[in-house]
Amino acid sequence: MQNESVSQYLRGHIRTVLDWPAPGVQFRDITPLLQDARVFRILIDAFVHRYIEPGRRPDVVAGLDARGFILGSVIAYELGVGFVPIRKKGKLPFTTVEETYELEYGSATVELHTDAVKPGQRVLLIDDLIATGGTMLAGKKLLEKLGAEVIEGAAIVDLPELGGSDRLRADGLALFTLLDFSGH
Repeated sequence: MQNESVSQYLRGHIRTVLDWPAPGVQFRDITPLLQDARVFRILIDAFVHRYIEPGRRPDVVAGLDARGFILGSVIAYELGVGFVPIRKKGKLPFTTVEETYELEYGSATVELHTDAVKPGQRVLLIDDLIATGGTMLAGKKLLEKLGAEVIEGAAIVDLPELGGSDRLRADGLALFTLLDFSGH
């Protein structure tokens, strides 16, 4: 499949749930992408084909809690590299570094084990969706605290109207997404 047809194909397997988790929100549900083996393979292959290239190949893939774990671990396996989970605060058992970021109403904190990456390692940071960009930006900062180089942030979906992709690019993070949805 060509990139345009892959994006259209995947778009057709994302469910929009109206008014969830709050009135006026259009939730982009990726679970249908995961439920069908053929669709899931096409999704993973789209990322693997991009990152198998020598200039784009990471040393490790970092996935953001929780849907970034699903994508990131499979992509890491296919690329033959390690996987690092970036978790919500209080979920990792070893010594951690943490980064707090702002949400629409309040804040959240993510953590990473202090030995998760080595200085100079090239890291692909992945999540399912970019909305306001706060989670991915926090993940990037954590990886950089440990001396890693985040080569790119990747997601299935970008919600450009929420400003996250612009915010991430302004912070110097190259981005790759398979498709975008207007509205939020």
